[in-house]
Amino acid sequence: MSPTPRTGSVGDARAFVEEYVAAATAADHAPYLALFDDNAVVRDEGRTHRGRTEVRRWRDRVPPVEYDVREVTGTAAACRAVAEVSGAFTGSPVTLHFAFERDARGRITRLEITPTPA
Repeated sequence: MSPTPRTGSVGDARAFVEEYVAAATAADHAPYLALFDDNAVVRDEGRTHRGRTEVRRWRDRVPPVEYDVREVTGTAAACRAVAEVSGAFTGSPVTLHFAFERDARGRITRLEITPTPA
């Protein structure tokens, strides 16, 4: 179960991003999916995935990757992170921007992942 977002410091946002990365790199996808609201919207690589079922399908297609988080800003309820992501995919490593929005229960309601502009 995710912690409830707090209206506070960047430290809260960093703790959430660390939780996200740990779940995203786990072999079992269940903890990752538990971070999302049932009606979450994820935008990645120009595609929109709506609802936990679509998020699960999207996540199942993502190869195993590693994250090197470079920056976190905002609060746990609405934060942004910049991370170098590396793994077995074309163009690895790549620097990506993650924009998160979370509800009062701490679940992700919106996630947008975009590459660093060239």
